[in-house]
Amino acid sequence: MTGPNTPAIAPLPAKTDVVIVGAGWAGSIMAREMTEAGLNVVVLERGDMRRTAVEGAYPDSLDELRGNIRKRLFQNLSTSTVTIRNRPDQQALPYRQLGAFLPGEGVGGAGLHWSGCQFRAMPDDLRLRSAIIERYGKKFIPEGMNLQDYGVTYAELEPFFAKSEKVFGTSGEAWTINGRLVGRRGVANPFAPDRSTPFPLPPMPDVYTASLLRKAGTELGYHPYSMPAANTSEAYINPYGCQMGKCNFCGFCSGYDCYLYAKASPNVNILPSLWANPLFTLRTRAQVLDVVLSADGRQARGVRYLDGHQGGKERVIEAELVILAGFQFHNVHLMLLSGIGKPYDPVTDTGVVGRNFTYQTITSSRFWMPNNKHTNQFIGAGGAGVAIDDFNCTNFDHAPYGFIGGSPIWVNQAGLKPISAALASGGNGAPRWGKGFKKEMVNTYRHSLAVDVMGSNMAYRNVWLDLDPTWKNAWNQPLLRMTFTWQENDIRMNRFVVGKLPALGRAMGAVRSQINKFAPGATFDTRRYQTTHLAGGAVMGTDPRTSALNRYLQCWDVPNVFVIGANAFPQGMGYNPTGLVAALAYWSAYHIRTRYLKAPGPLVQT
Repeated sequence: MTGPNTPAIAPLPAKTDVVIVGAGWAGSIMAREMTEAGLNVVVLERGDMRRTAVEGAYPDSLDELRGNIRKRLFQNLSTSTVTIRNRPDQQALPYRQLGAFLPGEGVGGAGLHWSGCQFRAMPDDLRLRSAIIERYGKKFIPEGMNLQDYGVTYAELEPFFAKSEKVFGTSGEAWTINGRLVGRRGVANPFAPDRSTPFPLPPMPDVYTASLLRKAGTELGYHPYSMPAANTSEAYINPYGCQMGKCNFCGFCSGYDCYLYAKASPNVNILPSLWANPLFTLRTRAQVLDVVLSADGRQARGVRYLDGHQGGKERVIEAELVILAGFQFHNVHLMLLSGIGKPYDPVTDTGVVGRNFTYQTITSSRFWMPNNKHTNQFIGAGGAGVAIDDFNCTNFDHAPYGFIGGSPIWVNQAGLKPISAALASGGNGAPRWGKGFKKEMVNTYRHSLAVDVMGSNMAYRNVWLDLDPTWKNAWNQPLLRMTFTWQENDIRMNRFVVGKLPALGRAMGAVRSQINKFAPGATFDTRRYQTTHLAGGAVMGTDPRTSALNRYLQCWDVPNVFVIGANAFPQGMGYNPTGLVAALAYWSAYHIRTRYLKAPGPLVQT
């Protein structure tokens, strides 16, 4: 793990106030908050240092082969991965090649390679079980669906959504502020919940394809709006004094570090404010093996890790407070390896760690415009675009359709690069090779656009995470096993929303289309990229029988362990998860600072 260009670094101190596992969004937010509270903080990141000014510098950053084909910023699956199966009667096999989802690795984590879509959760997303029962009764919830509330309301989280948007430099337009209508129709989202403050920056301008959806959606009576983007519409300085440049729509967001500092990332928006802080220490190449518990298992003593800067030597760092802030399934994996919380058993429907694992449903359809309409797909910004929320969350009557959940419809043109353009071509019987393929590729690149339906995914009794009994990682630990496939509820939801696309395509003036939707009985396929929006597995709630964490993201069983990330979501939602992850991190940090540090122990009594 070390070499001639990586000299050994002195070992960390044996003890600190707080140890944080993971240097992505959640870990960086918690590090900033804990140092503000006057605590010594050590962050352990298993990957390498990521410096936007170095590896993200122009022109090398604009390299599709290095970025999204060779997957520079993503997890190295040769040392640790997950195993996947669709059904319990199948043998799970290791995920050896990055396909369906792309977890990050290195400082910044997935927060460095993300696109920048930064949504708030809908109020009903946070209380979905209650909302469904109030409207349709308990019998509307399908057998085997583990639907539950978060245990925290939108009103409670609103200040922390606002805080995170100011830190991220989010571009958008509010519909209402403190109950007063301020948004423009067709630009702001009338379904959006009330806000206490405006967005820090105005909405991103439309690319041509987004303007087509805005016009078509309005004509059909829908409510199109500018997506909230953690891409800057103007230059910006955030509350931590971190500077951002103005986005130039270069199209290199998802999978790349932004050379203009125009896409929010922990590396740009938080970590620069911590480098000079003597209370903060970041150690890279630190592979955390488990959380060290007291003899009775009720208290964390610290974490055990391998120090890559000391030849991979095993070390333990003691801490009064342990915060797991890795990617969703890494947090769940560490809890299972450490014996924190009771593992979920789908047969008896008992236990909590591994329960309510969810993903996100997504299908992308393509429309071709006339040859005199050029879609300029090389232009793009990861979080910018136009969306329609008429079929998201509880914004429509579900009773006639018999499913729970929903999906936005959007044109989110993030920049179609040359290799990706070749992969996007074809379909509907078009040639896959030779002269005909080249002609189709040019036509697709010049004159088409993608329309996405990215929806919710509910939690089910027969979908869960556990430790694989066969496969192990490079450190002889069991891999995490996913038992996951699409369920009838989510397939019906996807097919319903996708059914709205042909009319939108006609209103946009499309001359042909390729409509993609889940087939009846569809199973999860790891080969094709979908999203990296995995959630659940160690969820928050008010009942320790159905949640691993209380409403403050504190472990019910080990109160000096907090687990921050999308693992806390009881079910998936139609929006991207990062905005909610950040708000929950600030919410948890606030209660650690104002309550836990004054009287360490459970914040919720059982």
